[in-house]
Order: sequence, then C-alpha cells, then structure tokens
Amino acid sequence: MTPATEAAHAPYRFLACAADVSTGRLARPTRRCYSAGVKTPAPDAPWTVARLLAWTQEYLHRRRIEPARLCAEILLAHALGCERLRLYTCHEQVPDPPVRERFRTLVQKAATGYPVAYLTGTKEFFSLSFEVTPDVLIPRPETEILVERTIRALRSAPRPDARILDLGTGSGCIAVSLARHLPDAQVAASDCSPAALTVARRNAERHGVAERIEFRCGDLFEPWSTPDSGQAAFDFIVCNPPYVAENGPVEPHVREYEPRVALFAGADGLDLIRRIVREASPFLRPDGQLLLEIGFDQASAVRALLDPAVWADVVFYRDGGGHPRVLHARHRTVEQTPVAERPPGAPAARVAQP
Repeated sequence: MTPATEAAHAPYRFLACAADVSTGRLARPTRRCYSAGVKTPAPDAPWTVARLLAWTQEYLHRRRIEPARLCAEILLAHALGCERLRLYTCHEQVPDPPVRERFRTLVQKAATGYPVAYLTGTKEFFSLSFEVTPDVLIPRPETEILVERTIRALRSAPRPDARILDLGTGSGCIAVSLARHLPDAQVAASDCSPAALTVARRNAERHGVAERIEFRCGDLFEPWSTPDSGQAAFDFIVCNPPYVAENGPVEPHVREYEPRVALFAGADGLDLIRRIVREASPFLRPDGQLLLEIGFDQASAVRALLDPAVWADVVFYRDGGGHPRVLHARHRTVEQTPVAERPPGAPAARVAQP
C-alpha cells in the first residue's frame, strides 16, 4: 500500500472509520488505528487535537518524515487556521469535519515526501514567517548563522549608510531579516529567477521593509553593473549559493521538489562559489566583507579559492553539528600588504564556534 493510500484509507481512522464524522467519534476501537506505544482509544472516543497529533506523529515517523511531531503540529495548525502554539491550549478540542478533511489531505501529501513548507506556504526563519513556494528554496536553520554574523559584524563596527547585497535572494529571507534588524542599512537583493523575486518582494512587503530593499533580476553581479546605473559598491556581500554537487548526496524529497537552480552547482558543488569569490572584488568597498554559506565538508576547498592577496581575516563559523558552514572574509584594500606566508602546518583559516 502506498503512503497516500494508507493515509486516505486504513489506518487513517479519524476520517476513514468514523461512525459519525460530524462528532469525530470512532465506530469501534481498533489497534490498527495506532502504532506501537500509543494507547488504543476507548469505544466512542473522540479524535481530539491531542489524539490527532499523536497518531499523525507515529504515522509520519513510520514514513520517515522528520521531525514527525513538528510536521504534525504545523499541518494541524494550518488546517485549523491558528498559530502552532495554540495547539497546546486546546488538546481536548475536537476539530470540525472540514478541518479534519483538510488535515487528512495535508498529511496524505506530506507522507509522499512533499515538503511541509510548500503545503502550508510558509516557513519560519530568524523568528519571522516567510512565504515560500516551489519557486524558492525552503529556508534552513544553517542560513540563520549567516544572518546573525552579518548583523553582529555591522553592529560591532557601525558604518553610516552601510550597503548590503544579497546574491541569489530566493524567498528574500536573508535580505528581509537583515533589513528588519539593521534599520539604518541599505539592502539590495538579486536573483536570476523572476518568480523567486516575486516571492521575495511579497515577503519584503509582509514585513514592512519593501521600501528599503532594492530588488533586481539577473545572474549574480550582472544586475549591479549596468550602463545606466554604473557599478554599485557594497560594505557586505552575503549569499547562500547553490553548493550541492550534481551527483552528491541529497535527500530525495529535496532533489525532487526544491528548485535545482538553488541547489546544484557543478561536479563538486563549487561552481557558484568560485564565481562569487572571483567576481566580488569590484563590488566591495575598502575593507568590505564577504559572507557565504557553504557545504558542511567544503571549508578546505573554499579556503583554497581565496587569494591571500585579495582576502584577509578568513573565518569559518560552525553550525550546531560542529561543521564549518559560513565563510567570513575581509576584502583587502589596494594599499594593504598581504600577510606573510604561513609556515608549513599552520592553519589556513580560523574556525569559530556558532
């Protein structure tokens, strides 16, 4: 039986085996309604919020949809039209039949591996809610490190009217988060996908920063060097580029449903990172800074791309799993002399904790 069939029929009994769908009560108790470790309901037991969450958590866990509990809560809150935290105050509530039908449909689709964020149309990032569609990459916690470090760097050394460029903005989660937390900064963002830019603009409006972010469509730096506008210069260039190798390991649902252009970057996953490192210099002001998210195993390869005559103060910030995930480097000015070559065996760059 396929995941979709199982969700639509047995054992998804909160709809399929309900004697009275209007009351949400079971026609009869059945052990098949629950997996091991979950108590079988008494006869005539209602499908409360708590019971729906418990069953769905087990069901998604069996389908290897993780984190199963969080997914169940997000989907049920979406079906109810409420905030997820409200579920904790209404465990004994019995959702109405239309709500249970919407919830069943959502779980049925999620069980196939379709991303929960695309089902609900939203994803939380840096404590903000962002619209997401299949046109954009789903924001991930690792990218919050990049945002946090950019904010910290600018606040530690304030620059009047600092300019920040977000390359490959996608949903706009980086640009919008920076604009919200750095009210004096000027933010620019670009993407090669017009559809993605449409989503980014809506997110900027959603969070009240649309007037402070300039969006342009084009490939990497191309939109910022045009005959009519001249070449723009920035204090910070930030980017979560595609960095997955074409044949690299990636979860099947990510490969199948998220936009390939936002994921894959050549045979070794470094094609876009190479271009950014090579092309960034003319777009950075003196002592401008570059922050890039990278793959968990790419720090050494990325460090090798950085010319010490161009880049200084190279640091890699670790994620919660201890992997270097964000590159931070300062662009040297013409007058600055490169640091002397390190002795053999010396570390090429500092690796910092989150």
